[in-house]
Amino acid sequence: MAVAFKVTCEEQDGWAVLRVSGELDLVTSPVLRQRVHDEVAEGRHSLVLDLSEVFFCDSSGVGVLIAARRLVRSCRGRLRLILPAHGAVEGSHVNRVLGALGVRRLFDVHPDVDSATDETTGPLSA
Repeated sequence: MAVAFKVTCEEQDGWAVLRVSGELDLVTSPVLRQRVHDEVAEGRHSLVLDLSEVFFCDSSGVGVLIAARRLVRSCRGRLRLILPAHGAVEGSHVNRVLGALGVRRLFDVHPDVDSATDETTGPLSA
């Protein structure tokens, strides 16, 4: 049974947290791109993309993540990605794709939302 793609947003400690679930692919990546643009247009420049419920990501999804990074940085903002704690060790699908393409090092990756929104916690190593 396929899980429907969904993006929800909530505020936590001054960060806009976009929770993404389902497949991040050619069909769904424009939805995430638009949500990121909408948040930035609303003046939210500290974004967390929670990808812990994304079970598939293709090159168009990676392109959206890179474009989001570029957009947020152009506003002098901050972008952090959430990959589940076990994903950082065992390799969640998104983690594996980012690593295989050599772009994981571009992102601040955290194991959970609390870590990502805590200013004293550093990212996981690339």
